[in-house]
Amino acid sequence: MTIVGFHASHEQLPPSALLDAVKLAEEAGFDAAMCSDHLEPWSVRQGHSGYAWSWLGAALEATRFSLGVVTAPGQRYHPAIAAQKIATLGEMYPGRFWAAIGSGEAVNEHVTGDPWPGKEERDARLAETVDVMRRLLAGEEVTADGLVRVDRGRIWSRPEVPPPLFAAAVSTETAGDAAAWADGIITIDQSPDVLREVMDAYREAGGDGPVAVQVHLSWAHTDEEALAIAHDQWRQSLVPAHLAWELARPEEFDERTADVTPQQVAETLIASADTARHLDHLAGIAALGVDRIYLHHVGTEQHAFIHAFGERVLPGLEEAGR
Repeated sequence: MTIVGFHASHEQLPPSALLDAVKLAEEAGFDAAMCSDHLEPWSVRQGHSGYAWSWLGAALEATRFSLGVVTAPGQRYHPAIAAQKIATLGEMYPGRFWAAIGSGEAVNEHVTGDPWPGKEERDARLAETVDVMRRLLAGEEVTADGLVRVDRGRIWSRPEVPPPLFAAAVSTETAGDAAAWADGIITIDQSPDVLREVMDAYREAGGDGPVAVQVHLSWAHTDEEALAIAHDQWRQSLVPAHLAWELARPEEFDERTADVTPQQVAETLIASADTARHLDHLAGIAALGVDRIYLHHVGTEQHAFIHAFGERVLPGLEEAGR
C-alpha cells in the first residue's frame, strides 16, 4: 500500500506554523511527512525559510511517524557536518528519519560566496559528497582532497543503522545514476509516462529502494480561490529546471514569472476545490507502483487542507490500494 505523506514547505510558512501543521497531519491520518531545506524562498511573496534541521528535531519529537528532508550538502553544508546532523537525528529517532540528497540550487548555495559550479562539476561534487557521507555514517575516519575536502573526519555519535540516503531525481538520467548509491529516489509529479520512465530508469539500473513522488497541488473552497493561490504562491514552477538551478535570488524568480497567467500555472498542477479530482489524480500515481506520495498544498493555509484531505482523500487512497 502506498504511503501518503504531508510536505512541510519552509519557504511558505514560519517554522512554528509548520510544526503545528505536521502534528495535525499525523492526527488527520497522514502516514509520514517530509520538508524542504532552503536558505531563501523561491519568491519574495512566499516570505519564509526556516532552518530545516532545527525544525526536524522538534517535528520528530512532536510526532511518531517518519520524517524526511530534501537537502544539498556540498557547498552551503560541508558533507561532514551534514553527516553529523543526519547521524544525530538517526540516533535519537531510529528508523524514522531519511534524507534525500541533491546537487542543489544557486538560490540556496550562493550565500557562501564561492562560485556556483556548472552542472557537470555539481554532479561530480555530489558523487564525492555521498561517498564521504556514507563512509562517515559507517564509522570510518575520512580524509579527502578532491572537490570535497575533509581532514580526518569522524562521526562519534551514530545510530546502529544509518538513516536511508535517497536521491532527489527529476530526470531519467539522474534516476539511473542514483541506483549505484541511493537507498531510494524521490521525484516530482510529472506525466504518467515520464514518471514511469523515471521509475524504470532507477529499477533497470539496479535500484531496489522505495520510489517517492512529491505532488504539488492547490486546494481551496472554490476553484477560483485554488487557482489564485497557485498563481500567487507557486508560479516559479514554470521556470525551467536548467534555469531554476542557476537563479540566485527570489527576486530573479519573480522577474522571470511576472507575466505568467493563472491558466499557465494550472497546467503544472491540480488547482481545484474538488477533492474527488485530487483523489483521482493521486490514485493514478499510486497505480504506477509508487511507494510513497508526499502532498504539498501550495497555499499558506494548511489546516483546512489537512482536514479536507484527511476526511475525503486519504480514505479513498487507502481503499484504492487494497
